Amino acid sequence: MTTSLAGAAYAVGQAARAIFLAQEEEIVPIIAGGSLDEIPALMRGNIATQTTSVVLGEPQRVKPPRMCEMPDDYFDQIDLTPPREPGYTVRSGYVRKFKPRRGFLNEREMRAARVAWRYFQNFTQETTGLANSVGNYPSTTMWDTASYMAATVAAYELCIIEKPELDKRITQLLTTIRELDLFRGELPNKVYHTKTGAKVDYTNKPGEIGFSALDIGRFLVWMRIIKNRYPHLGNTVDSVLLKWDFSNVIDEEGLMWGSYVDKETGDTVYAQEGRLGYEEYAAKGFALWGFKPRLAHRAEPFLTASIFGVAIPYDGRDPRIFHSQNYVVTESYLQDGLELGFDLPHDDSSPEWLHSDGWRAEFADRIYQVQENRWRQTGFMTARSEHNVKGPPYFTYDTIFSDGYPWNTVTPRGDYVPDHAAVAAKAALGLWALWDTEYTDVLYEAIIELYDPENGMYEGLYERGQGRVEIFTANNNGIIMTSLLHKVQGTILTPYTGNTEVWYTAFREQDTRERRHYPDPPQEKDWLPALRHSVQIEASY
Repeated sequence: MTTSLAGAAYAVGQAARAIFLAQEEEIVPIIAGGSLDEIPALMRGNIATQTTSVVLGEPQRVKPPRMCEMPDDYFDQIDLTPPREPGYTVRSGYVRKFKPRRGFLNEREMRAARVAWRYFQNFTQETTGLANSVGNYPSTTMWDTASYMAATVAAYELCIIEKPELDKRITQLLTTIRELDLFRGELPNKVYHTKTGAKVDYTNKPGEIGFSALDIGRFLVWMRIIKNRYPHLGNTVDSVLLKWDFSNVIDEEGLMWGSYVDKETGDTVYAQEGRLGYEEYAAKGFALWGFKPRLAHRAEPFLTASIFGVAIPYDGRDPRIFHSQNYVVTESYLQDGLELGFDLPHDDSSPEWLHSDGWRAEFADRIYQVQENRWRQTGFMTARSEHNVKGPPYFTYDTIFSDGYPWNTVTPRGDYVPDHAAVAAKAALGLWALWDTEYTDVLYEAIIELYDPENGMYEGLYERGQGRVEIFTANNNGIIMTSLLHKVQGTILTPYTGNTEVWYTAFREQDTRERRHYPDPPQEKDWLPALRHSVQIEASY
């Protein structure tokens, strides 16, 4: 009996042990740093950023060589013909029916690049390394500083300058920016004096007037371009941004906010900033550094106006209520295409003919097509963008659509100034680079030799026959150089090839990251979504 009980107990024990072991085998172990591990904030910076090449296992794009280092048959190996029909993909990417231009620069194009670079040789201040926004006037913004950075990258990649000059210019510039007095300790003031680096107002007098989310977004695009292309400058780039406080520029919903000073109280006022076109481009600048500007990247709310048979998208927010105009111009779409390839910030592997930020590419094609259609139906060469003018009003919004009117040219005050309508040089060369068509050949011939050999490329050519827009600016010359570089190398942004970044690891032992709203390395769940947008017709013109 005792033996039987002992045997039964042993059998039961063995069965229980087998069940326990079987259950143990079903337990999924938690691996440090794995998807089930709740990693403390102190350690998150050590996680690598997730991009499409990492998540999808696709080959990462490769940075192209400088033009003078390309073999003679380099472009014989490049085929931009898509293997499928134009239109949206199932993942909301977009295949354009147009091709960009690719190839070596010819003699006329090289001369234009050298002349455009001449602007920055003439108007960069020795004391600070900052470049003037407009000719001899010693003032600049973060937007125009980004244009100077763009020109410097292009000058190096097109073999106009060599590495010592690239390093000297970028290092001096970023050292100055790192030491700038920020707007109320947050972010760069809207305007700075280029000789002294002091905060100024729009009249170049001492003072602070707020920060611009759009300007900072563009600056962030070019900071990421420089960091990715030139890893030896990476720590210098990071050190600039790690001085800034991003607490108030992007809210929890992903909208961008600028700031200004209340004239009566002197208080800081934060206001939503950005309208369709520029808002989404600037949002991608923030996303390249791990921020999550989800709402700012959406086209909504928007409407469309039918102009020469093309549904032109414009921001649907009523300017009478939101106190911000809805200018439709070429530049913001050009910058997205030239610099970012109409791709999402996390995309480092898609082929050049496929644009992962599909709606941006599709909207850009509409912006191009309506300008070609106007030329074909009216004879007016058209490459519309905001531009400077010599003398009052000094600046005009030369739009495809604004204030309820197509082809509306207005001052910042809203005054109608049709005599300032022009073929903008930066818009013409940008269209030529991204759309290889008969029409952009016409624009090219009108603009490619519109220059002063000592001062740079002119701002443009007046539409009504008054001749050249006789003024020289950093933005115009910077975008022209970017357009010429795009012909040689394609999309300017190249993938990041390192692992962890100081930007994501600095101050982990302090509360600084939380106070200044520095982001963690973006994971797949943080990616901006690939969207499509419905067409909403309001009026036909």
